[in-house]
Amino acid sequence: MHVPDGFFTAAVSVSAGVVAAAGVAVCLRGARRELDDRTAPMAGLVAAFVFAVQMLNFPVAGGTSGHLLGGALAAILAGPFTGVLAIAVVLLVQALFFADGGLTALGVNIILMGLVTVLVGWGVFRLVTRVVPGRGGVTAASFAAALLSVPASALVFTLLFWIGGTAPIDLATVAAAMTGVHVLIGVGEGLITALTVAAVLSVRPDLVYGARELAAPLVLRGADGTSTVTGRAPEPAAGVGRLPFLLGGLGVSLLLAGIVSFFASPHPDGLESVAEEQGFLGQATDHVFGGFALADYGEVGGIPVGVAGIVGVALTLIVAGVTAYAARARGRASSGERV
Repeated sequence: MHVPDGFFTAAVSVSAGVVAAAGVAVCLRGARRELDDRTAPMAGLVAAFVFAVQMLNFPVAGGTSGHLLGGALAAILAGPFTGVLAIAVVLLVQALFFADGGLTALGVNIILMGLVTVLVGWGVFRLVTRVVPGRGGVTAASFAAALLSVPASALVFTLLFWIGGTAPIDLATVAAAMTGVHVLIGVGEGLITALTVAAVLSVRPDLVYGARELAAPLVLRGADGTSTVTGRAPEPAAGVGRLPFLLGGLGVSLLLAGIVSFFASPHPDGLESVAEEQGFLGQATDHVFGGFALADYGEVGGIPVGVAGIVGVALTLIVAGVTAYAARARGRASSGERV
């Protein structure tokens, strides 16, 4: 659901940019509380994984495709504040290097694919896990969170376009069309999210931010018999180590972007399909970086999509990793100042 340039008036684009910037700023502060020695490297990996999977458009119906938005997944794995930052980094890299999503529409895209999907996804996830406990509940909650976050984002797009789009639309008609196709896309998003979370739970449950309540607290016993309970669970004594896990996750991301991306569906995604059907696709304008070598994931510059994907994964990993560690360091410094 990458919104191109030209869909929104200047007033809405600027306003969305201000809201998105404020949201990211709030999340930068909130991420300081979420990021620690475990979640900081996960933030970079999650962003790289989302970038890779977003390249894999899957068919849904009637010559339409969909792809992962990733907000719910990022929030569950790395935390809601960190999740927004991860998605914002993905969108920034896509817009600047791959002409995917308009520059003037970057604020809109961050709102739709970052803020809305994380807010809805994390809210649904927390609600379901309180009703359905255990690992099964986490997996079921992951599916429900991702599923509902996609049509929610589609409805917010419809409302914004009705308010400040560059073409007149019938709100009810476009809302119905956007919801219908994005519910189907949401099913795919839910399956990807649930399978990914279940896979991480099976090998490193301590690295799933949303499942921390499942881990037993670390109990420190003193020589005098007193006990101190901390909120930080110990790392598993057996199983996959943190570094091998992170390297394995990076390897999967590179495999998806470098090889599986060749088999992505060529059909237009949900937004493009609805825009064409409802007659406002022609409002899209050319991307200012549309002539760059990596534009459209290498199609413009003749670069194989797999090579472009690998470059994108590397760029996203670096930017997201630097952002996460900078926020983590700022959080430590602020904590030290308070002490």
